[in-house]
Amino acid sequence: MDNYPLLNIFWTMLELFLWILWFFLLFKIITDIFRSHDMGGWAKAGWMILVILLPLIGVLVYVIARGKGMGERDIAQAQKADAAFKAYIRDAAAGPGEGAAQAPPGRSHVEDLAKLADLKASGAISEEEYQKAKDKLLV
Repeated sequence: MDNYPLLNIFWTMLELFLWILWFFLLFKIITDIFRSHDMGGWAKAGWMILVILLPLIGVLVYVIARGKGMGERDIAQAQKADAAFKAYIRDAAAGPGEGAAQAPPGRSHVEDLAKLADLKASGAISEEEYQKAKDKLLV
């Protein structure tokens, strides 16, 4: 360790970081090439050949030529994933069974139970009818 000065350690770490960063960018570009729907098969093959045979130039040219589209595709994919996640949360929060899927929008089981409790308190329905309706809602 005496032969390797501190500045060389920093320089080596910087080179390692840039090398790993370049690999991440290369893999990101390869996935973007295959994800892109606006290119045909031959264009995808051409970009892949350029990126593999001349990696540094190919990556830089791809980022310059198609970087904006790559960002737009990333945003679109993130929005799709977010919408799917929110739909899953809505479905999970609605509760189990078919009743949750068929409930009108903006109406929940809590509101239905509150209406049932009001009907029972006002005497419009009996205790037995209340229990049957409540069991039906909670199933």
